[in-house]
Amino acid sequence: MPRVHRYRSLSNITLQPEIVSQGFHRQESMSGNTESSILELHQVSCGYSSYQPAICDISFSAQRGDILCLLGPSGCGKTTTLRAIAGFEKISDGEIYLNGKLVASPNRHIPAEERRVGMVFQEYALFPHLRVADNIAFGLQQWSKPARKNRTQTLLNLVGLTGLERRYPHELSGGQQQRVALARALAPQPVILLMDEPFSNLDPDMTVKMRSELCRLLRETHTTTILVTHDHDEAFAMANKVAVLHEGHLVQCDAPETLYHLPSCPFVAEFVGQADFIPGFVENGKISTEIGDFFNYHQYHGQPQVMVMIRPDDLQISQEGTGNGWIAHRQFRGSENLYTIRLPSGHHVHCVEASTHVYEVEKPVALRIIATHTVLFEQTDESDEQRRIIP
Repeated sequence: MPRVHRYRSLSNITLQPEIVSQGFHRQESMSGNTESSILELHQVSCGYSSYQPAICDISFSAQRGDILCLLGPSGCGKTTTLRAIAGFEKISDGEIYLNGKLVASPNRHIPAEERRVGMVFQEYALFPHLRVADNIAFGLQQWSKPARKNRTQTLLNLVGLTGLERRYPHELSGGQQQRVALARALAPQPVILLMDEPFSNLDPDMTVKMRSELCRLLRETHTTTILVTHDHDEAFAMANKVAVLHEGHLVQCDAPETLYHLPSCPFVAEFVGQADFIPGFVENGKISTEIGDFFNYHQYHGQPQVMVMIRPDDLQISQEGTGNGWIAHRQFRGSENLYTIRLPSGHHVHCVEASTHVYEVEKPVALRIIATHTVLFEQTDESDEQRRIIP
């Protein structure tokens, strides 16, 4: 495999703005806007060891009605962030505000039960000895009996469990158990709802259905929600804001469209979708690469040697039997084919074609660039790190 230069850190990234004209706009920083913030984290650090914090200097906020996803690989700090918000973990630095009230700092820790936070756990954590109605009403012990009964019935109707109120958890399907857990979390009318990998125990078809139902429910009730997931498809399907974590640090917090089209670093680019990087040279308002020229519009003024990020929908196979690439692999995806193209340099790029466009493996092909915007990352000359390009 060819050696590809390591990309520089976040502060050295150059993003081309052509995509703004297509309707995608980078959001302003979410921290510091207190007008309607339900949740604010300011430079929060937390860990199980003072020498190695699980999260470091995390800052973001969620406004009323937001669905914000904490997205990242295993061990990146998503669940620790969620537990710090809930009050299950004390923070070592920074501040956490809920509904304008300081609930956590190095010198202050409001207990979880006093934060008015609803929590849906990965395993749902239903009480096996309680019926559905009693599970939902568990957090309403301080309410009057008529109010508790009325609230329980309202939630049974809302989550579609009317008629199942006398069943026990083991008599329910996975999707029904999730609805009970959600109704129980919403029953006390929490300030914010926290969900930790809520779909991990469901099969793919049920997951898609529950995502849709959950989104509808959260938007109908204007519930501010923080959702933990490692699945970017899940984050994109549900959230209006996505915070990407990597090794305990927040690397980008933006709308899903911005994350995909304007990633702040190569890690984000690859984590939220298929991304390839090929060397380019900036000159006279364009970036020359081995597959053709990308437009630059004189927006980039750094070093001329760059890496160009390419998504599968940035390329198209224009002709079979000739060209500067060879088909290395075809993956059938139902409505489309994903092709891996091997270039003369040894780099690989990917492109998508309609499922009816079938090209043979190892056939030469010509590629057409159909990208509507250009995203560049500066190269370094360090050779101690390599990037492995996997088709």
